[in-house]
Amino acid sequence: MNSSESCNISDWLRLEATVKASVYVVAFSIATSITVVIVAIVSQSLRLRREVRLILLCQHLLCISSYCGLGVVFQGMRAWLANSPLLLCWVVFGAQLSVGEGILLTLALMALNTYLAICYPLNSPSLVDSAKYRILAGTWTTVVLKNVGLFLIEGASTTPASVFQSALLCPVILNGAPARVIGMLFLALPLSVILASYCLIYREGKRAGHFNSSNIKARRTVLVHLLQISLHVIPTLIFIGLGKQCGVFFFALNMVLFAIFAFAQCFNPLVYGLRDRDLQSKLYPWLRLAGLKSRDSALQSDSRLNGRVS
Repeated sequence: MNSSESCNISDWLRLEATVKASVYVVAFSIATSITVVIVAIVSQSLRLRREVRLILLCQHLLCISSYCGLGVVFQGMRAWLANSPLLLCWVVFGAQLSVGEGILLTLALMALNTYLAICYPLNSPSLVDSAKYRILAGTWTTVVLKNVGLFLIEGASTTPASVFQSALLCPVILNGAPARVIGMLFLALPLSVILASYCLIYREGKRAGHFNSSNIKARRTVLVHLLQISLHVIPTLIFIGLGKQCGVFFFALNMVLFAIFAFAQCFNPLVYGLRDRDLQSKLYPWLRLAGLKSRDSALQSDSRLNGRVS
């Protein structure tokens, strides 16, 4: 079986979509459950709602949940042969791509905000508070316009009538050379901001002259973040660099890279959310309340059971 034949086997593509949809369901369940708790904690405290880092954190977690949820929809459309219109496939895939890029861009803004807070503690609060919403609006506007432009470029050869026709497997667009090059640039820019921010933070800590327990914990946090970011970036770079290739090897590589990427999505809320001190202090009453509720329900069940027995 040669490569050209492998690319034309719809059962193989459907199997790939089925696996991805199943993994996305698990990732969506884990990420969304933790995201709901963190967003609820932040929204209930006026002090936390004013923290720029927590605003960015909530946006980051919502991007993860949206990305996994849209992944379930898109891959489910392909796996179940929904025969959806091509335009609907493009809209769902474009929305998933946009929030996926928002994940890394938000991480870059979080790293930059941390750098400003540590290295410029006197000037950064007023500067960040005055420009935070404009920066977020500009970031999302750039992402949406970039993806719309790429869709128009790559879909120029498609006739208007065919856009509304049904597509059995929801073909993925943005696989051409211009889309891959621009995708690489959009990955390199936030990644450069993240690495530069962490290097400057490390240099500032070293310049302070000593590493106490807080500085040691901060260095460990930076290392954990870098490891987590590598699980996002490395599979994505290989995806974009390879494009769509045929053959059993590329199919297996695609599934392995996708599993690593999905694993990183599941644990992002844990790494960037529950490691925060303020959120940990607010989370403890939630856990205690949940434990009391479960204990009360167990006692009620026991009392009802004893009543029936007696």
